[in-house]
Amino acid sequence: MPIPTDTNLPPRGLTGGVPADGTLVQRESLRSLAKGISLFRLTYISQGLQVKGYLAVPDAIMPVPGLIYCRGGIRKVGMVRKRRIFSMARRGYAVFAPFYRGNEGGEGREDFGGEDRFDVHHAITLMQSLPEVQSGLVPLIGFSRGALMALLAAKECEGAGLIVVWGGVSDLLDTYEERVDLRRMLKRVVGHPRKQAECYERRSPVCWVDAIRVPVMIVHGTADVQVSVEQARKLGAALERAGKEYKMELYDGLGHRFPKEDDERALDAIFGWITSKRERVEVRDR
Repeated sequence: MPIPTDTNLPPRGLTGGVPADGTLVQRESLRSLAKGISLFRLTYISQGLQVKGYLAVPDAIMPVPGLIYCRGGIRKVGMVRKRRIFSMARRGYAVFAPFYRGNEGGEGREDFGGEDRFDVHHAITLMQSLPEVQSGLVPLIGFSRGALMALLAAKECEGAGLIVVWGGVSDLLDTYEERVDLRRMLKRVVGHPRKQAECYERRSPVCWVDAIRVPVMIVHGTADVQVSVEQARKLGAALERAGKEYKMELYDGLGHRFPKEDDERALDAIFGWITSKRERVEVRDR
C-alpha cells in the first residue's frame, strides 16, 4: 500500500459541519534524513483545535503497527526530536508524536496534562484511521512529562494499548518539591500545590493506578536529576499494590537522557516488550 502524500485532505467525520475529534485535516510530506523512513507533519482535530505532530513511517509492506510517542517538557522545552521518532520507526512501527496544542503553529495552549491530554486521546483516534497503520489498540511511550499524558490515556481511552513510562513523572506533587526551577511554571499552569492539590492529583498516576487497564513498562536511569528514580519506584509500588501487570528496568548510573548506545539498548528492550505483549493484549480485549 503506497503512503499517502496529500498536502490537504478533505475533512472526515463531520459533525454538524465541524470536523470530529481525531480527524486528519492536513498531511505534509517532509524531507527525511533517515534512510528507509518517510516523515510527515500531520494536522488533526482535538476539542475543535487544530493540533500538529510528526508521523514517521518505515518503508515496509503496509499496514504496520502504530505507536504514539508522548514528548516531555512544555512548549519549546522538550519539543519532539525527529531523531527520536526515527529510532522508533526503524523498529517497524509507524510513530506519531503530537506536539500538543499551541505548539509549532497549532491552536490553543497546553497545560501540562490538563485539557491538552485530549491531544493524545484524539491522536489515538487519528492513528486508528490512518491507512498505513494496523487496526487495534495503540501502544504509547511517554517520556518525562509525557508519562502523565500516556497514563492518562490508559486511564481514559479504550483505544490505548501498552504503556511505556520512560524517565516519567508519576507524582506531580513530588516534581514540585524536586524541581525548584519548575515551581513558577507549575503554579501558573497547574495551580498552587496546596490550594489546588486536586489538580496535581488528577495529573499524578500514583493516585489512580486502579484505573489503568493495560500492562506498563517503567524505564528509568538511577542518576536522573530531572525526574527522580524514586518516582519510578513509587509508580511500581503503586502498581504492585493494585495487582497490575508491570515491568521495571532501571539503568544504573544513567540520567534523564541516555547516551546513544544506552538509548538504543533501552529501545531494544522496550520494543521487545511491546512486541511480545501486544498480541496478547489485542486478543484479550477483542
